[in-house]
Amino acid sequence: MGNFVAIDFETASYSRTSACAVGLVHVRGGEIVAEKTLLIRPPQRQFNFTHIHGLSWADVENAPTFAGLWDTIGGFISQGDFLVAHNASFDRGVLQGCCKSNGLRVPALPFVCTVQLARKQWGIFPTRLPDVCGHLDIELNHHDAGSDSRACAKIVMAAEDEGWRFKGQ
Repeated sequence: MGNFVAIDFETASYSRTSACAVGLVHVRGGEIVAEKTLLIRPPQRQFNFTHIHGLSWADVENAPTFAGLWDTIGGFISQGDFLVAHNASFDRGVLQGCCKSNGLRVPALPFVCTVQLARKQWGIFPTRLPDVCGHLDIELNHHDAGSDSRACAKIVMAAEDEGWRFKGQ
């Protein structure tokens, strides 16, 4: 069983540097060993996606910035051998954008995309997170960073239970 961190970002706007929440779930040996959900104050006040995730400037204006949370986020990420996300290119892009805009080293860990995993492992289409969770009977409060990252962790755990193993990238 793998040692990985599931990660989910919610963003305030179309900018990859506008992270306003992150969910992190560490899985080791087939068990969730730690979870963290953090609010992040993005660099701009503009919120285009409140209707999706329910967060607004008022929710995050007193939260730490990404740079202010980096010791926590980076420390959490560094515990895994790989990262897991649904539509991983989005979360990878947000992580890279936030790190680069704050002069931080981007973690070199590979990503596993649970969209691709669900398609290959179970033939699930469409492959939105609620569809995959429904198929696997995983509880989900969609677009809550903590819930989404926990769901991604459970998707990988379900695949591992069926023999899937991370092979490195």
